Formats: sequence, structure tokens, C-alpha cells
Amino acid sequence: MLCYPATLERDNESGAVLAGFVDIPFAHTVGDDEAEALLNAVDALTTAFAVFVERRERIPEPSAPAEHQPVVVLPVVVAGKVALHNALIAAGMGKADLARKLNITPTLVDHLLSFRHHSRIEQIETALALLDRRLAIQVIEAA
Repeated sequence: MLCYPATLERDNESGAVLAGFVDIPFAHTVGDDEAEALLNAVDALTTAFAVFVERRERIPEPSAPAEHQPVVVLPVVVAGKVALHNALIAAGMGKADLARKLNITPTLVDHLLSFRHHSRIEQIETALALLDRRLAIQVIEAA
């Protein structure tokens, strides 16, 4: 699982809580309270990840959180897409290469890598397997 440490800061004027990330400095969001800011943080991160995909840059892995630092746990499908994107870059492959290996259209590869498209986890696992990767999940206790 990908769990990104978050920084939370209350805005003195509005009372809103601002959330940011050391690992993805340009990702920010806001909420009325800490819970809402952390909930909105998933969308902020996935939006930032789309920028990395567009630029064909590796998405940074999360750093270890400090003690009692809140973390944003990404959905399994999002984590799988991050792993797939990073595996493609590590292999020096493009979307067209993956489309040929999977025997699917480039449009379907775009869907596999899009954080806004609801892909089936099995499709992501198949693509990762072609890149000699396996997706593993971890169950953690809810805070």
C-alpha cells in the first residue's frame, strides 16, 4: 500500500486545515477540519500523479512518516497504477510497447494509467506481470 505522510496546518484567518505532502510538494488541498483535509488529500495526490504520468516522470515513493504524523492511504487501484507507471519507466517502455505486449489498444493502456478511470485490479496485475512485477497489498489497522 502507498501511504503518503501529510502535513496539516490550520489557517488562522479562515480556520480551514491545509494539507500538503513532503514527497509531492506541489500537491495541496484544504478541508474544514483535519478529517476532511485528509479525505480531500487522496484527490490531491491522484491529480498530482497525473502530472507525473503526463511528463513521463517517476512518481516518488512515500517517505516514512514521523511519529504521530497523519498519512493518506491510497486506494489499491491507485497504488497499482502508480506501480505500473513506475515499472514502465524503469523498463524504458512506452504505452505503445505495453499495448503490444497486452494485445490491447493504446487507448486501453491510457485507461490503465489514468487515475480518473476505474480500471479493474486484475488488468493492472496482468500488466505488472508482463513487467516482472507483482502487486501485493497490506492490511493495516484503521486509525
